[in-house]
Amino acid sequence: MSGHSKWATTKHRKGAKDQARAKQFAKLIRQVEVAAREGGGDQNSNASLRTMYQKARAASVPIDTIEKAIKRGTGELEGVRYESVSYEGYAPGGVAVIVETLTDNRNRTSAEIKNIFSKNGGDIATPGAVSWQFDRKGSIEVPGSLDEEQLLEWVMEAGGENLTTNGENFIVTTDPHEVGSVRDALEGYGVHAISAELVLVPQNVIPVTDSNESRKILRLMDAIDDHDDVQNVYANFDISDELLAAYEG
Repeated sequence: MSGHSKWATTKHRKGAKDQARAKQFAKLIRQVEVAAREGGGDQNSNASLRTMYQKARAASVPIDTIEKAIKRGTGELEGVRYESVSYEGYAPGGVAVIVETLTDNRNRTSAEIKNIFSKNGGDIATPGAVSWQFDRKGSIEVPGSLDEEQLLEWVMEAGGENLTTNGENFIVTTDPHEVGSVRDALEGYGVHAISAELVLVPQNVIPVTDSNESRKILRLMDAIDDHDDVQNVYANFDISDELLAAYEG
């Protein structure tokens, strides 16, 4: 299983225990605001906003809070202006890492992300140094209680590319331009989408079998993800469930 899906699963389990809800809300609200600024405040015509709105609601962000974020994005309310900035680097063991942020101060965020890499045994790379190892894909999460054989049939009919699991739910992979249409088609079959978003998927993964090295990698991933400006972290490691459990313990 790729670094992205492994890390997403780990964060999901950790979230219930130690991720402050306020921090999670702040990141989601920022995503909603940027989506509204870039594509307008109408969910019917702004697929990105619709996705972020649904993601925020799934995390129990109050509707009023989401609506205010949309208005800040469209300029109806005053607010901080955020820009998207990505960083590339390496974790211990040569693992490729991509960090996506939304920031109101590029210089501050850049210095802080570089410091996190340095303090945790990683290295910042130049733009393009590792991004070629990832493909942009659509990712739709649906309930793991569904019948896999029937779901796979629906996924293929809807135009999806692949069906995998993150250990709890099914993940439907799509062409990045088709994520909305595939989600809508699955909804037509009665399949409720927990989330639908664009992600980076590694073309190949690096197996990590050493427990000490796995702790170093996960410690870096943890530190990056904990930064307020960080929205997504992707990596191309493959760490066993046993090593993940040992780290969480």
